[in-house]
Amino acid sequence: MRRMRRMLVCVFAVLLALVSTTQPAAAADGRPYTNPLKSTKGADPWLEYYNGDYYLITTTFTGVLGMRKSPTLAGLATAPTVQVWSDTTSTRNTNIWAPEIHFLDGKWYLYYSAGQSGVACCDSQRTHVLESAGTDPMGPYTYKGSLTGSNLTPGGWLIDASILKANGRLYLLGSGFVNGGAQSLVIAPMSNPYTLASSAFTVISSPTLSWERSGSPVNEAPEPLYHDGRTFLTYSASSCQTADYKLGQLELTGSDPLNPASWTKKQTPVFQRSDASGVYGPGHNGFFTSPDGTENWIVYHANSSANGGCGNARTTRAQEFTWNADGTPNFGTPVALGGTRPGPSGETAATPTSYTLVNRGSGKCLDVEGGNTANGTNVFQWTCTGGANQKWRIEDLGDDTSRLVNVGTGGVLDAAECSTADGADLRQWSWLNNKCQRYRLVYTATDDHVRIVNENSGKVADVANCGTANGTDVRQWSWLNNTCQQWRLVPTT
Repeated sequence: MRRMRRMLVCVFAVLLALVSTTQPAAAADGRPYTNPLKSTKGADPWLEYYNGDYYLITTTFTGVLGMRKSPTLAGLATAPTVQVWSDTTSTRNTNIWAPEIHFLDGKWYLYYSAGQSGVACCDSQRTHVLESAGTDPMGPYTYKGSLTGSNLTPGGWLIDASILKANGRLYLLGSGFVNGGAQSLVIAPMSNPYTLASSAFTVISSPTLSWERSGSPVNEAPEPLYHDGRTFLTYSASSCQTADYKLGQLELTGSDPLNPASWTKKQTPVFQRSDASGVYGPGHNGFFTSPDGTENWIVYHANSSANGGCGNARTTRAQEFTWNADGTPNFGTPVALGGTRPGPSGETAATPTSYTLVNRGSGKCLDVEGGNTANGTNVFQWTCTGGANQKWRIEDLGDDTSRLVNVGTGGVLDAAECSTADGADLRQWSWLNNKCQRYRLVYTATDDHVRIVNENSGKVADVANCGTANGTDVRQWSWLNNTCQQWRLVPTT
Protein backbone atom coordinates (compact mmCIF):
# COMPACT_ATOMS: atom_id res chain seq x y z
CA MET A 1 0.00 0.00 0.00
CA ARG A 2 2.84 2.35 0.93
CA ARG A 3 4.58 1.52 -2.35
CA MET A 4 1.39 2.32 -4.28
CA ARG A 5 1.08 5.68 -2.52
CA ARG A 6 4.70 6.48 -3.43
CA MET A 7 4.00 5.54 -7.07
CA LEU A 8 0.92 7.76 -7.14
CA VAL A 9 2.91 10.66 -5.71
CA CYS A 10 5.59 10.16 -8.37
CA VAL A 11 3.02 10.01 -11.17
CA PHE A 12 1.36 13.20 -9.90
CA ALA A 13 4.73 14.97 -9.75
CA VAL A 14 5.50 13.96 -13.35
CA LEU A 15 2.11 15.17 -14.55
CA LEU A 16 2.56 18.45 -12.69
CA ALA A 17 5.97 18.93 -14.30
CA LEU A 18 4.53 18.24 -17.75
CA VAL A 19 1.72 20.76 -17.24
CA SER A 20 4.13 23.40 -15.99
CA THR A 21 6.44 22.97 -19.00
CA THR A 22 3.74 22.87 -21.67
CA GLN A 23 1.49 25.59 -20.27
CA PRO A 24 2.54 28.95 -21.82
CA ALA A 25 3.51 31.62 -19.32
CA ALA A 26 1.22 34.63 -19.15
CA ALA A 27 2.61 37.56 -21.12
CA ALA A 28 4.06 40.29 -18.96
CA ASP A 29 2.37 43.68 -19.05
CA GLY A 30 4.12 46.37 -21.02
CA ARG A 31 5.37 49.65 -19.62
CA PRO A 32 2.70 51.64 -17.76
CA TYR A 33 1.03 54.32 -19.87
CA THR A 34 -1.50 57.08 -19.40
CA ASN A 35 -3.97 58.50 -21.90
CA PRO A 36 -3.77 60.74 -23.83
CA LEU A 37 -0.92 59.53 -26.01
CA LYS A 38 -0.94 62.84 -27.87
CA SER A 39 -2.53 65.97 -26.43
CA THR A 40 -1.79 68.38 -29.29
CA LYS A 41 -3.07 67.73 -32.79
CA GLY A 42 -4.29 64.31 -31.71
CA ALA A 43 -7.21 63.80 -34.10
CA ASP A 44 -7.57 60.91 -36.57
CA PRO A 45 -4.69 58.84 -35.13
CA TRP A 46 -2.95 56.02 -36.96
CA LEU A 47 -0.53 53.83 -35.02
CA GLU A 48 1.80 51.06 -36.21
CA TYR A 49 4.14 48.84 -34.24
CA TYR A 50 7.07 47.96 -36.48
CA ASN A 51 10.57 46.62 -35.89
CA GLY A 52 10.67 47.48 -32.19
CA ASP A 53 8.98 50.88 -32.24
CA TYR A 54 5.54 52.46 -32.30
CA TYR A 55 4.86 55.07 -34.96
CA LEU A 56 2.03 57.57 -34.52
CA ILE A 57 0.73 60.03 -37.12
CA THR A 58 -2.29 62.33 -36.83
CA THR A 59 -4.20 65.15 -38.52
CA THR A 60 -2.37 68.50 -38.65
CA PHE A 61 -4.85 70.85 -40.44
CA THR A 62 -1.81 72.37 -42.20
CA GLY A 63 0.37 71.43 -45.16
CA VAL A 64 2.80 69.25 -43.22
CA LEU A 65 2.76 65.80 -41.66
CA GLY A 66 4.45 64.99 -38.36
CA MET A 67 5.19 61.55 -36.91
CA ARG A 68 6.21 60.33 -33.45
CA LYS A 69 8.30 57.27 -32.69
CA SER A 70 8.84 55.42 -29.40
CA PRO A 71 9.84 51.94 -28.19
CA THR A 72 6.92 52.03 -25.72
CA LEU A 73 3.34 53.17 -26.03
CA ALA A 74 3.84 55.44 -23.02
CA GLY A 75 6.76 57.16 -24.71
CA LEU A 76 4.58 58.49 -27.53
CA ALA A 77 3.20 61.12 -25.14
CA THR A 78 6.56 62.92 -24.99
CA ALA A 79 8.25 61.71 -28.19
CA PRO A 80 9.45 64.39 -30.61
CA THR A 81 7.08 65.23 -33.44
CA VAL A 82 9.23 64.93 -36.55
CA GLN A 83 8.11 66.43 -39.85
CA VAL A 84 8.09 63.68 -42.47
CA TRP A 85 6.36 65.57 -45.27
CA SER A 86 5.55 69.11 -46.34
CA ASP A 87 3.90 70.36 -49.48
CA THR A 88 3.88 73.75 -51.18
CA THR A 89 1.76 72.66 -54.16
CA SER A 90 -1.27 74.95 -53.93
CA THR A 91 -3.81 72.26 -54.85
CA ARG A 92 -2.91 70.10 -51.84
CA ASN A 93 -1.08 72.12 -49.19
CA THR A 94 -3.71 72.76 -46.56
CA ASN A 95 -6.04 70.87 -44.23
CA ILE A 96 -4.09 67.62 -44.17
CA TRP A 97 -6.42 65.09 -42.53
CA ALA A 98 -6.41 61.47 -41.48
CA PRO A 99 -2.94 60.20 -42.50
CA GLU A 100 -2.30 56.45 -42.48
CA ILE A 101 0.77 54.36 -43.31
CA HIS A 102 0.58 50.86 -44.81
CA PHE A 103 3.45 48.50 -45.58
CA LEU A 104 2.81 47.10 -49.06
CA ASP A 105 5.16 45.43 -51.53
CA GLY A 106 8.20 46.20 -49.38
CA LYS A 107 7.57 49.93 -48.96
CA TRP A 108 5.48 52.22 -46.81
CA TYR A 109 2.63 54.12 -48.41
CA LEU A 110 1.23 57.18 -46.68
CA TYR A 111 -2.38 58.05 -47.51
CA TYR A 112 -3.98 61.35 -46.50
CA SER A 113 -6.52 63.91 -47.64
CA ALA A 114 -5.67 67.56 -48.24
CA GLY A 115 -7.29 70.70 -49.60
CA GLN A 116 -6.48 73.54 -51.93
CA SER A 117 -4.81 76.68 -50.64
CA GLY A 118 -7.04 79.74 -50.61
CA VAL A 119 -10.25 77.72 -51.03
CA ALA A 120 -12.76 77.66 -48.20
CA CYS A 121 -12.92 74.37 -46.33
CA CYS A 122 -13.70 71.74 -47.35
CA ASP A 123 -14.99 70.98 -50.85
CA SER A 124 -11.44 70.70 -52.23
CA GLN A 125 -10.43 67.73 -50.04
CA ARG A 126 -8.85 64.98 -52.12
CA THR A 127 -6.94 61.81 -51.25
CA HIS A 128 -3.20 61.61 -51.96
CA VAL A 129 -0.52 58.95 -51.56
CA LEU A 130 3.22 59.06 -50.80
CA GLU A 131 5.81 56.28 -51.17
CA SER A 132 8.80 55.63 -48.90
CA ALA A 133 12.30 55.19 -50.27
CA GLY A 134 12.80 52.03 -48.22
CA THR A 135 11.44 50.25 -45.15
CA ASP A 136 11.68 53.14 -42.68
CA PRO A 137 8.13 54.25 -41.70
CA MET A 138 9.38 57.85 -41.35
CA GLY A 139 10.54 57.98 -44.95
CA PRO A 140 11.87 59.80 -46.75
CA TYR A 141 8.71 59.97 -48.90
CA THR A 142 7.98 61.03 -52.47
CA TYR A 143 4.63 62.05 -53.88
CA LYS A 144 2.98 59.39 -56.06
CA GLY A 145 -0.34 60.98 -56.98
CA SER A 146 -3.97 61.64 -56.22
CA LEU A 147 -6.65 58.96 -55.84
CA THR A 148 -10.11 60.05 -56.89
CA GLY A 149 -13.21 58.77 -58.63
CA SER A 150 -15.34 59.80 -61.57
CA ASN A 151 -18.60 59.48 -59.61
CA LEU A 152 -17.50 61.25 -56.42
CA THR A 153 -19.02 64.67 -55.77
CA PRO A 154 -18.13 67.47 -55.50
CA GLY A 155 -15.39 67.00 -58.09
CA GLY A 156 -13.74 63.94 -56.57
CA TRP A 157 -14.09 64.74 -52.83
CA LEU A 158 -12.66 61.81 -50.86
CA ILE A 159 -11.33 61.59 -47.30
CA ASP A 160 -10.22 59.02 -44.70
CA ALA A 161 -8.57 56.60 -47.10
CA SER A 162 -7.54 53.17 -45.89
CA ILE A 163 -6.50 49.88 -47.48
CA LEU A 164 -8.53 46.66 -47.49
CA LYS A 165 -6.88 43.34 -48.32
CA ALA A 166 -9.28 40.68 -49.59
CA ASN A 167 -9.07 37.80 -52.06
CA GLY A 168 -5.40 38.55 -52.67
CA ARG A 169 -6.21 42.07 -53.90
CA LEU A 170 -6.00 45.63 -52.62
CA TYR A 171 -8.99 47.94 -52.34
CA LEU A 172 -9.13 51.62 -51.46
CA LEU A 173 -11.67 52.44 -48.79
CA GLY A 174 -12.77 55.97 -48.02
CA SER A 175 -15.60 58.34 -47.28
CA GLY A 176 -17.31 60.34 -49.99
CA PHE A 177 -20.46 61.38 -51.77
CA VAL A 178 -21.43 59.23 -54.76
CA ASN A 179 -23.66 60.99 -57.26
CA GLY A 180 -24.76 63.53 -54.65
CA GLY A 181 -25.88 61.07 -51.99
CA ALA A 182 -25.13 61.21 -48.25
CA GLN A 183 -21.57 60.99 -46.96
CA SER A 184 -20.97 57.24 -47.13
CA LEU A 185 -18.34 54.53 -47.04
CA VAL A 186 -17.00 53.87 -50.54
CA ILE A 187 -14.66 51.34 -52.12
CA ALA A 188 -12.71 50.90 -55.36
CA PRO A 189 -10.25 48.23 -56.58
CA MET A 190 -6.53 49.05 -56.89
CA SER A 191 -3.97 47.81 -59.41
CA ASN A 192 -1.09 48.77 -57.08
CA PRO A 193 -0.76 50.76 -53.84
CA TYR A 194 -0.93 54.12 -55.62
CA THR A 195 -3.23 53.43 -58.60
CA LEU A 196 -6.95 52.75 -58.83
CA ALA A 197 -8.08 49.97 -61.17
CA SER A 198 -11.45 51.67 -61.62
CA SER A 199 -12.46 55.31 -61.54
CA ALA A 200 -15.90 54.47 -60.14
CA PHE A 201 -16.48 54.02 -56.41
CA THR A 202 -19.18 51.81 -54.90
CA VAL A 203 -21.10 52.68 -51.74
CA ILE A 204 -20.97 49.89 -49.15
CA SER A 205 -22.60 51.73 -46.23
CA SER A 206 -24.76 54.82 -45.91
CA PRO A 207 -25.92 56.55 -42.72
CA THR A 208 -29.47 55.15 -42.61
CA LEU A 209 -29.74 54.32 -38.90
CA SER A 210 -30.75 56.99 -36.37
CA TRP A 211 -27.47 56.77 -34.41
CA GLU A 212 -25.53 57.45 -37.65
CA ARG A 213 -27.28 60.78 -38.17
CA SER A 214 -26.64 62.88 -35.02
CA GLY A 215 -25.84 66.40 -36.17
CA SER A 216 -25.72 65.23 -39.79
CA PRO A 217 -25.80 61.86 -41.60
CA VAL A 218 -22.20 60.63 -41.81
CA ASN A 219 -20.31 57.39 -42.41
CA GLU A 220 -16.52 57.93 -42.52
CA ALA A 221 -13.10 56.61 -41.45
CA PRO A 222 -13.45 52.92 -42.45
CA GLU A 223 -10.82 50.67 -40.85
CA PRO A 224 -10.40 46.91 -41.55
CA LEU A 225 -9.89 44.43 -38.72
CA TYR A 226 -8.93 40.84 -39.55
CA HIS A 227 -9.44 38.00 -37.06
CA ASP A 228 -9.70 34.21 -37.38
CA GLY A 229 -10.40 34.37 -41.12
CA ARG A 230 -13.08 37.05 -40.76
CA THR A 231 -12.95 40.65 -41.97
CA PHE A 232 -14.62 43.41 -39.97
CA LEU A 233 -14.79 47.09 -40.82
CA THR A 234 -15.25 49.73 -38.16
CA TYR A 235 -16.32 53.21 -39.20
CA SER A 236 -17.22 56.53 -37.60
CA ALA A 237 -20.83 57.65 -37.65
CA SER A 238 -22.66 60.98 -37.12
CA SER A 239 -21.13 64.45 -37.19
CA CYS A 240 -17.78 64.92 -35.45
CA GLN A 241 -19.19 68.21 -34.15
CA THR A 242 -21.36 66.22 -31.74
CA ALA A 243 -20.59 64.23 -28.60
CA ASP A 244 -22.39 61.33 -30.30
CA TYR A 245 -19.72 60.71 -32.89
CA LYS A 246 -19.16 56.96 -32.48
CA LEU A 247 -18.06 53.70 -34.08
CA GLY A 248 -20.20 51.31 -36.11
CA GLN A 249 -19.24 47.99 -37.64
CA LEU A 250 -19.61 46.05 -40.88
CA GLU A 251 -18.55 42.49 -41.60
CA LEU A 252 -17.56 41.09 -44.98
CA THR A 253 -19.97 38.14 -45.13
CA GLY A 254 -19.97 37.75 -48.92
CA SER A 255 -17.19 37.01 -51.36
CA ASP A 256 -16.97 40.28 -53.30
CA PRO A 257 -16.00 43.43 -51.35
CA LEU A 258 -17.26 45.58 -54.25
CA ASN A 259 -20.78 44.21 -53.83
CA PRO A 260 -22.70 46.11 -51.12
CA ALA A 261 -24.65 42.91 -50.39
CA SER A 262 -21.39 41.31 -49.24
CA TRP A 263 -21.30 43.61 -46.21
CA THR A 264 -23.49 43.10 -43.14
CA LYS A 265 -24.00 46.09 -40.84
CA LYS A 266 -24.34 45.70 -37.09
CA GLN A 267 -27.50 47.54 -36.09
CA THR A 268 -26.09 49.08 -32.90
CA PRO A 269 -22.91 51.08 -32.20
CA VAL A 270 -19.80 49.22 -31.05
CA PHE A 271 -17.96 52.09 -29.29
CA GLN A 272 -19.50 55.35 -28.11
CA ARG A 273 -19.46 58.19 -25.58
CA SER A 274 -19.11 57.53 -21.87
CA ASP A 275 -20.38 60.41 -19.78
CA ALA A 276 -19.29 58.58 -16.62
CA SER A 277 -15.70 58.53 -17.91
CA GLY A 278 -15.85 62.02 -19.40
CA VAL A 279 -15.24 60.74 -22.93
CA TYR A 280 -17.19 62.31 -25.79
CA GLY A 281 -17.20 61.66 -29.52
CA PRO A 282 -14.80 58.69 -29.57
CA GLY A 283 -14.04 57.70 -33.14
CA HIS A 284 -11.76 57.66 -36.18
CA ASN A 285 -9.86 54.68 -34.92
CA GLY A 286 -7.08 52.35 -35.97
CA PHE A 287 -5.86 48.96 -34.71
CA PHE A 288 -2.52 47.54 -33.64
CA THR A 289 -1.20 44.48 -31.84
CA SER A 290 1.11 44.24 -28.84
CA PRO A 291 4.82 43.63 -29.48
CA ASP A 292 4.44 39.92 -28.59
CA GLY A 293 1.37 39.58 -30.84
CA THR A 294 -0.94 38.36 -28.04
CA GLU A 295 -3.10 41.46 -27.52
CA ASN A 296 -5.34 43.58 -29.72
CA TRP A 297 -5.50 47.33 -29.20
CA ILE A 298 -7.59 50.18 -30.54
CA VAL A 299 -6.31 53.74 -31.00
CA TYR A 300 -8.83 56.56 -31.42
CA HIS A 301 -9.49 60.20 -30.73
CA ALA A 302 -12.04 61.71 -28.36
CA ASN A 303 -13.00 64.92 -26.62
CA SER A 304 -13.06 65.62 -22.90
CA SER A 305 -16.14 67.85 -23.14
CA ALA A 306 -19.47 67.41 -24.87
CA ASN A 307 -18.90 70.50 -27.04
CA GLY A 308 -15.32 69.70 -28.08
CA GLY A 309 -16.18 69.55 -31.79
CA CYS A 310 -13.94 68.62 -34.72
CA GLY A 311 -10.81 70.59 -33.91
CA ASN A 312 -7.58 70.28 -31.97
CA ALA A 313 -9.30 69.66 -28.63
CA ARG A 314 -9.43 65.99 -29.65
CA THR A 315 -6.66 63.87 -28.16
CA THR A 316 -5.16 60.49 -29.08
CA ARG A 317 -6.04 57.58 -26.80
CA ALA A 318 -5.54 53.81 -26.81
CA GLN A 319 -6.79 50.76 -24.94
CA GLU A 320 -6.81 46.99 -25.21
CA PHE A 321 -9.90 45.20 -26.53
CA THR A 322 -11.09 41.60 -26.46
CA TRP A 323 -13.28 39.22 -28.48
CA ASN A 324 -16.81 37.96 -27.89
CA ALA A 325 -17.69 34.26 -27.84
CA ASP A 326 -19.21 34.64 -31.32
CA GLY A 327 -15.88 35.89 -32.74
CA THR A 328 -16.81 39.56 -32.99
CA PRO A 329 -14.69 42.30 -31.42
CA ASN A 330 -15.61 43.71 -28.02
CA PHE A 331 -14.23 47.23 -27.72
CA GLY A 332 -15.75 47.86 -24.31
CA THR A 333 -16.18 51.39 -22.99
CA PRO A 334 -13.71 54.23 -23.62
CA VAL A 335 -11.57 54.75 -20.54
CA ALA A 336 -11.19 58.05 -18.73
CA LEU A 337 -8.11 60.22 -19.18
CA GLY A 338 -5.42 59.96 -16.52
CA GLY A 339 -4.66 56.98 -14.37
CA THR A 340 -1.87 54.55 -15.15
CA ARG A 341 -2.74 51.43 -17.12
CA PRO A 342 -0.66 48.40 -18.16
CA GLY A 343 0.87 48.88 -21.59
CA PRO A 344 0.89 46.33 -24.44
CA SER A 345 2.47 43.01 -23.51
CA GLY A 346 5.95 42.29 -24.77
CA GLU A 347 7.42 45.76 -24.31
CA THR A 348 10.95 45.46 -22.95
CA ALA A 349 12.58 48.86 -23.56
CA ALA A 350 12.47 51.64 -21.00
CA THR A 351 10.14 54.57 -21.68
CA PRO A 352 12.20 57.55 -22.88
CA THR A 353 11.96 60.78 -20.92
CA SER A 354 14.39 62.87 -22.98
CA TYR A 355 16.71 62.72 -25.99
CA THR A 356 20.33 63.39 -26.84
CA LEU A 357 21.06 65.00 -30.19
CA VAL A 358 24.12 63.40 -31.81
CA ASN A 359 25.74 65.11 -34.76
CA ARG A 360 26.15 62.83 -37.76
CA GLY A 361 29.44 64.33 -38.85
CA SER A 362 31.28 64.34 -35.53
CA GLY A 363 29.44 61.84 -33.35
CA LYS A 364 29.37 64.48 -30.59
CA CYS A 365 26.35 65.59 -28.54
CA LEU A 366 24.54 68.94 -28.40
CA ASP A 367 25.66 70.31 -25.02
CA VAL A 368 24.98 73.34 -22.80
CA GLU A 369 28.46 74.49 -21.76
CA GLY A 370 29.29 73.40 -18.23
CA GLY A 371 25.65 72.82 -17.36
CA ASN A 372 25.44 76.55 -16.63
CA THR A 373 21.88 77.79 -16.01
CA ALA A 374 22.49 81.43 -17.03
CA ASN A 375 20.82 83.03 -20.03
CA GLY A 376 23.25 83.28 -22.91
CA THR A 377 25.25 80.15 -22.03
CA ASN A 378 26.77 78.78 -25.20
CA VAL A 379 25.54 75.61 -26.86
CA PHE A 380 28.26 73.57 -28.53
CA GLN A 381 29.20 69.95 -29.24
CA TRP A 382 30.96 67.65 -26.79
CA THR A 383 31.74 63.98 -26.40
CA CYS A 384 28.54 62.27 -25.26
CA THR A 385 28.75 61.74 -21.51
CA GLY A 386 25.14 61.04 -20.55
CA GLY A 387 25.08 64.23 -18.48
CA ALA A 388 21.83 66.09 -17.92
CA ASN A 389 23.20 69.11 -19.84
CA GLN A 390 23.24 66.89 -22.95
CA LYS A 391 19.66 65.71 -22.53
CA TRP A 392 16.78 67.57 -24.13
CA ARG A 393 13.02 67.40 -23.82
CA ILE A 394 11.48 68.14 -27.20
CA GLU A 395 8.09 69.63 -26.41
CA ASP A 396 5.37 69.89 -29.04
CA LEU A 397 3.90 73.40 -29.18
CA GLY A 398 0.84 72.47 -31.23
CA ASP A 399 1.74 74.51 -34.33
CA ASP A 400 4.05 72.01 -36.08
CA THR A 401 6.99 73.36 -34.05
CA SER A 402 8.69 72.30 -30.80
CA ARG A 403 10.91 73.84 -28.16
CA LEU A 404 14.10 72.12 -27.04
CA VAL A 405 14.36 72.27 -23.26
CA ASN A 406 17.63 71.27 -21.63
CA VAL A 407 17.03 68.77 -18.82
CA GLY A 408 19.97 69.95 -16.73
CA THR A 409 19.41 73.70 -16.91
CA GLY A 410 15.77 74.27 -17.85
CA GLY A 411 16.80 76.71 -20.58
CA VAL A 412 15.66 76.44 -24.20
CA LEU A 413 17.61 76.47 -27.45
CA ASP A 414 17.54 80.05 -28.75
CA ALA A 415 18.86 81.88 -31.82
CA ALA A 416 20.86 84.84 -30.51
CA GLU A 417 19.10 88.19 -30.90
CA CYS A 418 16.54 86.52 -33.18
CA SER A 419 19.07 86.86 -35.98
CA THR A 420 18.33 85.42 -39.40
CA ALA A 421 21.96 85.52 -40.56
CA ASP A 422 24.20 82.59 -41.31
CA GLY A 423 26.57 82.09 -38.39
CA ALA A 424 24.26 83.47 -35.71
CA ASP A 425 24.97 81.75 -32.41
CA LEU A 426 22.70 79.16 -30.86
CA ARG A 427 22.57 79.55 -27.11
CA GLN A 428 20.45 78.86 -24.06
CA TRP A 429 17.80 81.31 -22.88
CA SER A 430 14.69 81.45 -20.73
CA TRP A 431 11.47 80.64 -22.56
CA LEU A 432 10.08 83.79 -24.21
CA ASN A 433 7.54 82.06 -26.44
CA ASN A 434 8.84 83.60 -29.65
CA LYS A 435 9.64 82.13 -33.06
CA CYS A 436 13.39 82.36 -32.40
CA GLN A 437 12.94 79.59 -29.81
CA ARG A 438 10.73 77.36 -31.94
CA TYR A 439 12.12 74.62 -34.14
CA ARG A 440 10.93 72.10 -36.68
CA LEU A 441 12.58 68.70 -36.61
CA VAL A 442 12.57 67.66 -40.26
CA TYR A 443 13.34 64.05 -41.18
CA THR A 444 16.39 64.02 -43.40
CA ALA A 445 17.65 60.48 -43.73
CA THR A 446 17.29 57.05 -42.17
CA ASP A 447 18.48 56.18 -38.66
CA ASP A 448 16.52 58.98 -37.00
CA HIS A 449 18.55 61.86 -38.39
CA VAL A 450 16.82 65.24 -38.60
CA ARG A 451 17.68 68.79 -39.38
CA ILE A 452 16.78 71.26 -36.62
CA VAL A 453 15.16 74.22 -38.38
CA ASN A 454 14.63 77.55 -36.61
CA GLU A 455 11.08 78.77 -37.20
CA ASN A 456 12.10 82.43 -37.42
CA SER A 457 15.15 82.23 -39.66
CA GLY A 458 14.59 78.99 -41.56
CA LYS A 459 18.25 78.18 -40.84
CA VAL A 460 19.44 74.88 -39.34
CA ALA A 461 21.63 73.90 -36.40
CA ASP A 462 25.14 73.51 -37.83
CA VAL A 463 28.51 72.46 -36.37
CA ALA A 464 30.87 75.30 -37.30
CA ASN A 465 33.12 74.40 -40.20
CA CYS A 466 32.22 70.73 -39.72
CA GLY A 467 34.64 70.57 -36.79
CA THR A 468 34.94 67.35 -34.82
CA ALA A 469 36.64 68.69 -31.69
CA ASN A 470 35.03 69.09 -28.29
CA GLY A 471 33.78 72.65 -27.82
CA THR A 472 33.17 73.34 -31.51
CA ASP A 473 30.41 75.91 -31.69
CA VAL A 474 26.91 75.07 -32.88
CA ARG A 475 25.37 77.92 -34.86
CA GLN A 476 22.65 78.41 -37.44
CA TRP A 477 23.36 78.20 -41.15
CA SER A 478 21.57 77.76 -44.45
CA TRP A 479 20.75 74.13 -45.25
CA LEU A 480 23.63 72.54 -47.15
CA ASN A 481 22.52 68.91 -46.78
CA ASN A 482 25.78 67.83 -45.20
CA THR A 483 26.41 65.56 -42.21
CA CYS A 484 27.41 68.50 -39.99
CA GLN A 485 23.78 69.66 -40.12
CA GLN A 486 22.16 66.32 -39.34
CA TRP A 487 21.33 65.15 -35.83
CA ARG A 488 20.27 61.75 -34.56
CA LEU A 489 17.58 61.53 -31.88
CA VAL A 490 18.72 59.07 -29.21
CA PRO A 491 16.15 58.29 -26.49
CA THR A 492 17.33 58.53 -22.87
CA THR A 493 15.79 58.00 -19.46
